[in-house]
Amino acid sequence: MRRRDFITLAGGTLIVWPRTAQSEEKAVPVSRIAYLGASSPASLDPRQIEQFKVGLIENGLIDGQNIRVDYLWGEGNADRLRQHAVDLAKRNVSVIVTAGPQPLRALLEAKVSSPIVFAILSDPISDGFVQSLARPGGNITGLSMIGTDLESKRLEILKEGVPSTRKVMLLHDPTMGSTIGLEQAKSSASRLRVEIVVSQVADVDNLADIFAEALRQNVDGVAGLASPFFNFNRKRLIDLCSQYRLPSIWEAVVYTRDGGLISYGPSFPEMYRRSAGYVAKILKGAKARDLPVEQPIRFELAVNLKTAKILGLAMPPTLLGRADEVIE
Repeated sequence: MRRRDFITLAGGTLIVWPRTAQSEEKAVPVSRIAYLGASSPASLDPRQIEQFKVGLIENGLIDGQNIRVDYLWGEGNADRLRQHAVDLAKRNVSVIVTAGPQPLRALLEAKVSSPIVFAILSDPISDGFVQSLARPGGNITGLSMIGTDLESKRLEILKEGVPSTRKVMLLHDPTMGSTIGLEQAKSSASRLRVEIVVSQVADVDNLADIFAEALRQNVDGVAGLASPFFNFNRKRLIDLCSQYRLPSIWEAVVYTRDGGLISYGPSFPEMYRRSAGYVAKILKGAKARDLPVEQPIRFELAVNLKTAKILGLAMPPTLLGRADEVIE
């Protein structure tokens, strides 16, 4: 029988009053988690944060009960991103989750000591974030696309979907750091007999001029390399592809849903879900430096037939048959 507090009132009435749960049981400790995004909730595929939350629940982490998650957004602004990083360096955060090299650099520049998990990163070794995939070292680990040769595969798929493609504008974000993807695309272009025109894009105000110059160079296709900046501005990029009637291929399904012709890449929502597993391990005492960097296990191919029709293109049945998503 649980202990009771007995209170006797005038007249001899006896009231049995149970002790509060707080006095009988220790309060459940709440771990603070922060998510730092380079872009905004509106520009991110909503499935990514949804699957991150699913992953947390799968690992017994319930927001509002044993964890508290704060979502911080750079809104495509480097200064705002850096300020968030500086603020996080001053806070007692158990784990920070992010994606892409820009937030990671901001966190390192701010000398954040909390463990950091990246849900998505192209090449953490070349970018200098980890020592090796097996033993990352430092306070950073997560999921990487290194070795997947995605940029080459995207060019191959664009050429398969639009065999007449001869000259492709390759959009490259110089703030990404690593140029491995760029080199991979150049290498595969010669094999595919496709000429590459590399356009460095770091300012949305220059996009219209870049596309106009590409048209003067007789570009007949567009391939966007992986970049949070491109994702944040994807609707503008897709509008320009439509304006200049250029078939395009991108890194994620969200581009195709917004009107891009083709997309191919890892399932980013799945990578976000798996990143929650790292959070759980770290909260249980594991060190980020000891948790190996993992690779994507699921890839998504999407084709937008509406866009194909507007461009006067007939997508090959073999390509459509392999697609995970066909937008009609």
